[in-house]
Amino acid sequence: MKGAKINFLKVAIVIIGVTILLLCVFGLPWLAEYSTEINPEYGYLKYPILIWIYITTIPFFVALFEGFKLLKYIESENAFSELGVESLNHIKQCGIGIIILYGIGLVILGFQNVLHPTMLIIAATIIFAALSISLFAAVLQELLKTALEIKSENDLTV
Repeated sequence: MKGAKINFLKVAIVIIGVTILLLCVFGLPWLAEYSTEINPEYGYLKYPILIWIYITTIPFFVALFEGFKLLKYIESENAFSELGVESLNHIKQCGIGIIILYGIGLVILGFQNVLHPTMLIIAATIIFAALSISLFAAVLQELLKTALEIKSENDLTV
């Protein structure tokens, strides 16, 4: 039963990764072209925004990879180790990186007076999701560190 749950989570991570990759390859260029046709006065922002979004996907895919590695550690019953703490730290740092990158993008677009309310809502949603994941990873990381300390103390006393 445990293996089925872990395999389900692995498949979910792969599906999320493939979906975002397909959106980046096919959906975003089409959306950028469509937006340029509707608002040609903002056509000069097409490639900078597209490149910026592609840059923000780098920490996303790193976090997915770290999550996949964490599931492998759980599967091999090696989750309560420094490797698990490191993976959670990487996930936390990737979440913070996404928050910073989207925050910088919002500030730049705000100074250019081209920050559309829809873009603000989407970016705020992404920032909130990254913040939630980052905080959750930080809490799990602290719990895992505490568990490792207790485990090492118990190993020394026995």
